Amino acid sequence: MAITAAQVKELRDRTQVGMMDAKKALVAADGDMDKAIDVLREKGLAKAAKKAGNIAAEGLAEIAIDGNVAAVVEVNSETDFVASNDKFQHFVTGVAKAVAANKPADQAAALALDLDGQTIDEAAKALTAVIGEKISFRRFEIAEKADGDNFGAYLHNGGQIAALVTLEGGDEETARDIAMHVAAINPKYLDRSQVPAAELQHETDIFTEETKAEGKPEKIVPRIVEGRVNKWLSEISLVDQEFVKDSDKTVAEFAKSKGATVKGFVRFEVGEGIEKKANDFVDEVMGQIK
Repeated sequence: MAITAAQVKELRDRTQVGMMDAKKALVAADGDMDKAIDVLREKGLAKAAKKAGNIAAEGLAEIAIDGNVAAVVEVNSETDFVASNDKFQHFVTGVAKAVAANKPADQAAALALDLDGQTIDEAAKALTAVIGEKISFRRFEIAEKADGDNFGAYLHNGGQIAALVTLEGGDEETARDIAMHVAAINPKYLDRSQVPAAELQHETDIFTEETKAEGKPEKIVPRIVEGRVNKWLSEISLVDQEFVKDSDKTVAEFAKSKGATVKGFVRFEVGEGIEKKANDFVDEVMGQIK
């Protein structure tokens, strides 16, 4: 298949490899970006790759806590200007509170919840008419705790990232400190046991090919691979990560020092996984001066 300049640029941006290496990898992967990254990693040309995630949609994430229930929600708008609109902020807060209070089973049930005499879906449509931009309640996640547990909530940059942590024991301050860590470091899993077997095998295979490509003696390849896999696991697992406020401790060790155990976390970043139409900057400027 034909490989476009845009694909080559994206792969170079994500892996920092040369143009020809990027193009060859895309050709070998039939244009599949993730497979092309694997090709480069196997050859030892790309040690890491940035996430594609065009964080393009705007809006706010919010957290509401109602006793032993907490809700994390994301509401989207078309532009970032709307995030500072009082009516929009009031709507987002109301959505979070309604979800925490009612624990809907799914998105359809959440949209049907009452919000000031309207369903959330109706309120979103009414707000769209007032503001002039499409307002969309995109997603939510609910967390529950026992009486002796603690929630820690943290909103970064006014709600561009929302992080919620649940601790067994400890206190709210400790939970909030770890929520700040979650917002900053973006762990993928709580601990190693949550990593799917297929993902673990995939990374093991990549590290094996990468190590062989480095010319390491065959007999020590398994040991090197094991070390690299363990390092990778420690980087994606919350409890094994170096705690941002004290790099001498892992998150689990920090929690333990406060009499706590991390039970779970939720992290929403506004727009993650959504691609917004990318406008060519030159065309955009020319369009405005015509």
